[in-house]
Amino acid sequence: MHNPFLPITEGLLAGAVFCPSPNYNDRPPQASVELLVIHGISLPAGHFGGPFIHQLFTNCLNTNAHHSFCQLQDVQVSAHVLIERDGTLTQFVPFHKRAWHAGVSHWQGRPGCNDFSIGIELEGTDDLPYEPVQYRQLIRVTCALMAAFPALNPDTVVGHCDVAPGRKTDPGKAFDWANFRQALLHSTEHKERPC
Repeated sequence: MHNPFLPITEGLLAGAVFCPSPNYNDRPPQASVELLVIHGISLPAGHFGGPFIHQLFTNCLNTNAHHSFCQLQDVQVSAHVLIERDGTLTQFVPFHKRAWHAGVSHWQGRPGCNDFSIGIELEGTDDLPYEPVQYRQLIRVTCALMAAFPALNPDTVVGHCDVAPGRKTDPGKAFDWANFRQALLHSTEHKERPC
């Protein structure tokens, strides 16, 4: 089934709810978007739904709401886009700005992946399958980003685990890279598709 194009205007994705995060800054001069990093997140771990991810990315999380949140006290993180279990898209940071998603990271010898990457969070865990609608939305978002940022292509889409090995494991073994890449390549080969 053909998915409608999601245009990007002034760094914002059509079809996404914009929920501004304070956790971003400008990219370094001459830095361009060359990498897309896929993450997985759930708060509390293994629990889906609720306001906690949005609260974390907007510095509004009550760390007393769950015993596991104590480790998130004063943490300032964000992502560009969150794809929830039902496919809902929320954007926290405009794409031309640097979201604080990758942390200490490197890719192909380059440190500081936040400088040149976009971060997409999928609501999920390393061990539970992601929802089909999340993959569909991820394909749509990725195609929109590849149309907007020419340096992005299927080979520059990686996991958080790839840019922070040993420190991060997401999106985890439950993420179906083979089918995702096949669907992405299929989309890029059809000119009527967004990318």
